[in-house]
Amino acid sequence: MDSVIFDLDGTLWDPIDTVLSAWNSVIRNNNPTKSELTRKDFEGTMGLQMNEISRKLFPALSYTERQQLVKVCCEVEQSFLEKHGGELYQNVEKVLKELSKNYKLYIVSNCQDGYIETFYKYHKLEKYFLDFESHGRTALSKGENIKLVIDRNNLLNPVYVGDTEGDLNAARFAKIPFIFAKYGFGQVSQYDNEIESFDELLSIFL
Repeated sequence: MDSVIFDLDGTLWDPIDTVLSAWNSVIRNNNPTKSELTRKDFEGTMGLQMNEISRKLFPALSYTERQQLVKVCCEVEQSFLEKHGGELYQNVEKVLKELSKNYKLYIVSNCQDGYIETFYKYHKLEKYFLDFESHGRTALSKGENIKLVIDRNNLLNPVYVGDTEGDLNAARFAKIPFIFAKYGFGQVSQYDNEIESFDELLSIFL
C-alpha cells in the first residue's frame, strides 16, 4: 500500500452536535417542521449526498422548499463549524502524523464544497493531507471522486477507510480495498479489514 484515502464524518471526526445546533437554529427561525432534528436523525444520513439528506430529513417539503432550506442550513453550518469544529476521534492527529511519514494521505467525502476546508482550518490538520475531493465540488459520486484522486495523484496501491455501506460501495467502485471504521455511524455488509478505534490503523500500516 502506498496511500490511504479517508472518509471524513464518522471516520476522522464526529461533527453531529455542531451541525445539529446549526440546522436547528435555522429550523427554529423558518419553522418548516413541527419538531427540531435529533442526533439520531443525523446519524441516519451520514455518508449520503446532500439531496438524499434533505429528502430524508424533510420529506414533507417540496423539492424546491428542501433545496432552499438546506442551502441556508449549510451556510449556517459552515459558520458554526468554523467557530466550534467537530469532535475528533481519539488520537486522530497522532495517528495521521505517524501514517504521513510512510504513506500519502487523502480525504474523499460526500460533503458540500468548503466542508473539508473547514475541517482542516479548525483542527489544523491540512499538513497531513496531500489532496481531497468532495461531491459538493465535483457533483460526482464518492466512488468517482476516489478514482479522481487516485488518477491525479498517480496512486498505485491505495486503500479507503470509511464507516458506511456507501463507503464500501465507493471503494468497490474504485476497485480498492476497504477498511471499516466500526466506531463510526454505519454498518457494512463486508470489508477487507476493520478497526475498532482510529489507533488500530497503526497496527495495520506500521
